[in-house]
Amino acid sequence: SKPNFEAGSISFPNFRDWQQRNRSFSAMALFRGVSFSLRHQTGQTERVRGEWVTSDLFRVFGVQPVLGRNFAAGEDDIGAAPVVEISEALWKRSLGGSPDAIGSGLTLEGRRYTIIGIVPAAFDLLQVNYGTPDVYVPLGQSGMGGLKIRGAGLGLHGFARLRPGVSLAQAREDMARVTSELAKEFPVEDSGLGATMIPLQEQLVGNIRGTLVLLLAAVVFVLMIGCVNVANLLLARSASRTREFAVRAALGAPRARILRQLLTETTFLGLAGGALGTGLAWWGTRAALTLLPQALPRVQHVGIDGRVLLFTVVISILAGLLFGLAPARRMAGSDPQRALQAFGRGASGRRHRTQRALVVAEFALALLLLAGAGLMLRSLVQLWRVNPGFNPKDLLMFVVALPPGTRNAPPEQLRAEWDAVERRLAATPGVQAASLRDSSTPFAGDNELLFWEAGQPQPRSDSEKKWALRYDVMPDYLRVMGQPLLRGRFFTHDENQNTPLAVVVDDNFAATFYPGQEVIGKRIVWLENDRPLTAEVVGVVGHVKQWGLENDDQQLRAQVYVNLQQLPDNYLLDVLGASVRTTGEPFQTLSAIRSELKQLNGDLVVFNEITMEQRIADSLRARRFTIVVLGAFAATALLLACIGVFGVISYLVRERTQEIGVRMALGAHRTAVLAMVLREGAQLAAAGLAIGLVAAVPAGRAIRSQLYGIGSLDPLTFAGVSALLLAVALAASFIPAYRATRIDPMEALRYE
Repeated sequence: SKPNFEAGSISFPNFRDWQQRNRSFSAMALFRGVSFSLRHQTGQTERVRGEWVTSDLFRVFGVQPVLGRNFAAGEDDIGAAPVVEISEALWKRSLGGSPDAIGSGLTLEGRRYTIIGIVPAAFDLLQVNYGTPDVYVPLGQSGMGGLKIRGAGLGLHGFARLRPGVSLAQAREDMARVTSELAKEFPVEDSGLGATMIPLQEQLVGNIRGTLVLLLAAVVFVLMIGCVNVANLLLARSASRTREFAVRAALGAPRARILRQLLTETTFLGLAGGALGTGLAWWGTRAALTLLPQALPRVQHVGIDGRVLLFTVVISILAGLLFGLAPARRMAGSDPQRALQAFGRGASGRRHRTQRALVVAEFALALLLLAGAGLMLRSLVQLWRVNPGFNPKDLLMFVVALPPGTRNAPPEQLRAEWDAVERRLAATPGVQAASLRDSSTPFAGDNELLFWEAGQPQPRSDSEKKWALRYDVMPDYLRVMGQPLLRGRFFTHDENQNTPLAVVVDDNFAATFYPGQEVIGKRIVWLENDRPLTAEVVGVVGHVKQWGLENDDQQLRAQVYVNLQQLPDNYLLDVLGASVRTTGEPFQTLSAIRSELKQLNGDLVVFNEITMEQRIADSLRARRFTIVVLGAFAATALLLACIGVFGVISYLVRERTQEIGVRMALGAHRTAVLAMVLREGAQLAAAGLAIGLVAAVPAGRAIRSQLYGIGSLDPLTFAGVSALLLAVALAASFIPAYRATRIDPMEALRYE
């Protein structure tokens, strides 16, 4: 990695030296995602996802093939025999799962490879947006010209397995030694170069850890609310069973036996709730992951297993015992004579203080959950309003691959092929504008341009060069993207490899490298396959949020647009991205695009199609998943709080039947009785809201990192949530309040 870009890629020569010189790793491997044109025996062509890999990849992960063998040392060298490992899915789909597949041939990009192994389906660590790789090809077969160049990263990243007993800190110290030695031996290429090491678990779950902690807190809150509700209802029920247990005690039943019976009841109640909850969790997990299938890393492994069931059983038993203990002790420990005398005489304030406190606690916890869901929802709304720097509506992105073998065609033929593709795309019915592209793609992949100012000496190493995101595009790109041209001009169709090279930069590039100056007219230089290219800046465009709506504050933000028409012949590729703006729904136009390109050339392949709106939505999928789950928890908390206040108010009304009858007999109006009961529910809710608002201050600080565009104590959110909870409390109190107004005074006076 470079000092200003820790996630940089690794050159193949440096990797080889790292392998030989390190003392910390038992195995190291490089990989790079790519796609291949796979020609089946039937003659049909399919585009499949694959990986360029070095020979130790599967050794790093301890993965054994289903059939055959893994790559051997040296099979990733340049010029080695063409061999390939394929996924279990491709083996079954295309080769029928036959053992004879080992040793047979597979045609990729027009070249024949020998299948040596079948990678098990369980290996999915290299899965990305478009699925698990189907083919794994040794890196030396890639044919990339920069593979031998020490300063060329080529998008290669690595995995390594620590030796037993070696810590991460020791490995970092060891690799610092290795990179320092290489910097002295190769000062031009490796000066300032380091090795960034991140634990794989942190890499997999690092971005989602905060979300999972938040959801865990929500689960605990809902569990507490549910347990509080059960305890409250058990307390209310205990009053109706007071006479039953008083009679039992009077007949000689030991208190310990009564206590055991009650705790047994609450334990079975907890287990029954746990069983029902497990069923709901199974259904809810499937529903949530179906709704947002890529919201969590390694989502295919998310599910209910033995550990989850054991945890559920333990929590259910503990919850039943803990929250059934207070009602059980109250019933088992009551004095039989006083209980029989007191039954039916109405309620005292001290007697029901515990129940009121529990309802207050429910509302406080419900406020925190609802406020958290509200804050996350408002954050998502704020993010959707962020301008990405272009117009994503009706914007379709996909990749086009020329027929296998085209890469070796003469440059003139290759340019003509791509010109024909772009013209056919632009002429397709339903297409407003189209542009081919390469290098960086907003919200997807990135590529870097390392440059220096013309007229200045070439920096000695890459770390001393200036860095910018690179976009290789065609003249209609701005019109396709809906991206603003701020000043100057964009590329024209008259420009080609024989005209002076021009580039366009974004306003961030101008502010970063030429503050207070006019950037138009400046000249920059970079190396293209070791050949220096000099270009003049001819225009400035608006900045695009390459890294996402909320993550654009990366060190690498400056952007440079290069004209694909002007790049040298040795840069020409047989696979390019395409951006198309449609007049209607993009995927409805896609079938017409496929048809047009098939007419142009039957071997052209279109793949990895996605709308830019979907790509933006995918970048927010973790937030959307959080809102869905947190919203479900908040709705559950609201329902439980409603049940809690309804149960307590109903019980209090029943206990105060004689009191209410006396009031009405003495002339109290039904409206006054209704207001009295509603006031009881409102007071409980208000007390809970007050406590919840105080608790929201530290809770808000804890989720501040999960918010965007709003404060953790957003007044609008808390006002809305408080109003909702108060309305729910009044609604839950209305039915028992209305029943209280229907009480017949004469019957109430005889009520027991």
